Amino acid sequence: MILQEVIAQLEDFAPTHYAEDFDNVGLLVGSPQQNVSGILVTLDCLESTIDEAIQHNCNCIVAFHPIIFKGLKKLTGKTYVERTVIKAIQNNIAIYAIHTALDNHYKGVNYQICKQLGLKNTEILVPKKESIQKLTTYVPTKNATDLRKALFDAGAGNIGNYSNCSFSLIGEGSFLGNAESNPQVGEKGKIHFEKETQINITFDAHLKSKVLKALRQHHPYEEVAYEVETLDNYNQQRGIGMSGFFDQPMQEIEFISHLKETFGTPVIRHSTFLGKSIQKVAVLGGSGAFAISNAKNCKADAYVTADLKYHDFYQAENTIFLADVGHYESEQYTKALLHAFLREKFTNFAIVLSEINTNPIQYS
Repeated sequence: MILQEVIAQLEDFAPTHYAEDFDNVGLLVGSPQQNVSGILVTLDCLESTIDEAIQHNCNCIVAFHPIIFKGLKKLTGKTYVERTVIKAIQNNIAIYAIHTALDNHYKGVNYQICKQLGLKNTEILVPKKESIQKLTTYVPTKNATDLRKALFDAGAGNIGNYSNCSFSLIGEGSFLGNAESNPQVGEKGKIHFEKETQINITFDAHLKSKVLKALRQHHPYEEVAYEVETLDNYNQQRGIGMSGFFDQPMQEIEFISHLKETFGTPVIRHSTFLGKSIQKVAVLGGSGAFAISNAKNCKADAYVTADLKYHDFYQAENTIFLADVGHYESEQYTKALLHAFLREKFTNFAIVLSEINTNPIQYS
């Protein structure tokens, strides 16, 4: 198996198209054409992770966090990043990072947090905008059904968990055409009228090239007229963070205990107790201060995230309970998610779950 086959499955699951602009996702080290002997799945890729990969005869590491985040101008081994990259290159080990592409997946990082906490009826907290596109084209009415099927097969008409929900055939009209550009209709050089149907169909933005390829291959005209526009709609199946409900409300002290047990941490940094019960909870793995307003707007009783600064806690304003469980702690279940996904896709291949705790923060 070559690395490109692994990449194709990962990017079908969590397209890099939806990663945040600041992020550095995808293949960071290695060639897509190199043969893969085994895959090590980890949260962070460090020197110790490279050693673990070597020990298990894995020459591919699928990591959540990208080891190369900012630009590298030198590889001298001066920093832990440089040393990790050098060791990976020396041992012919590829590194792939998925990060915010998985953060924005409906059943990604934050779904896992909700699952661990026992939250139900989950929804995206910060839906992604401008991630839905619409194709408009005209096709001879007699060819409309075949083209419709080809576009569906390319993934159009499916937004998130909804299938065939965004396709429409709008009326019939007449098209004035020249047979030289469409030799299969009419006689050469003659002008003719052809009954046409307008097709409108929406699709996830990352499928654009695939949808247009299907359009060109299955449309009867040599020169296809079409328009693609990006919609302002928020995509309720893609975005970061999530909210959900407990079956039964719990008191704040009970909630704190539940967080400690779930995330395996002795310390929870939190805002002032409000003396209110907690049933609706918003979550966002990793650094989530930017979404405090989203958690408040969705009427969550509590917001669970990480990396909150001193002044971030003031934003609670006695309306929501803020809990910082730690960056590593909030994302720790992600590698098990990736491991399970790859095991399902490559059933007869060595997929190893890293046993190294890469949390740089210790508690005393």
